[in-house]
Amino acid sequence: MALRSSNKLDAGFSLSSMTDLVFLLLIFFVIISTMVSPTTLPVDLPVSANKTKEKPQVGVRIDAGQHFSVNNELIDPLDLEGVLKDRMSTLSGDKSIVMHVDQSVPAGVTMSVMEIAKHNQWKVIIATRPE
Repeated sequence: MALRSSNKLDAGFSLSSMTDLVFLLLIFFVIISTMVSPTTLPVDLPVSANKTKEKPQVGVRIDAGQHFSVNNELIDPLDLEGVLKDRMSTLSGDKSIVMHVDQSVPAGVTMSVMEIAKHNQWKVIIATRPE
């Protein structure tokens, strides 16, 4: 008398729920990445029709209150040259700085950063808003 069990276990694994989860996570991260602002300081940039194709390596931001940040880290304005030298020493090739400067910042403050770049032979890109 050979009795057979009527309950058989399925050894297969369904990946359909896993792919649904991966796509939901992908959609979540795409939506969140568009909401994240790359700036830490709110800056009202001037308007311009010019565009650059050069990839900036170090970003300097100066907001309306003349608060400085390098690559989204707030710094003391007196430490700017030292911080920039540290960041640039890790880079190879053409070294460039992109400056995000608020319209209300005096030109002298902007020129002080540009003088640091000129003294160290770095390229300077001034960021603007598109027209």
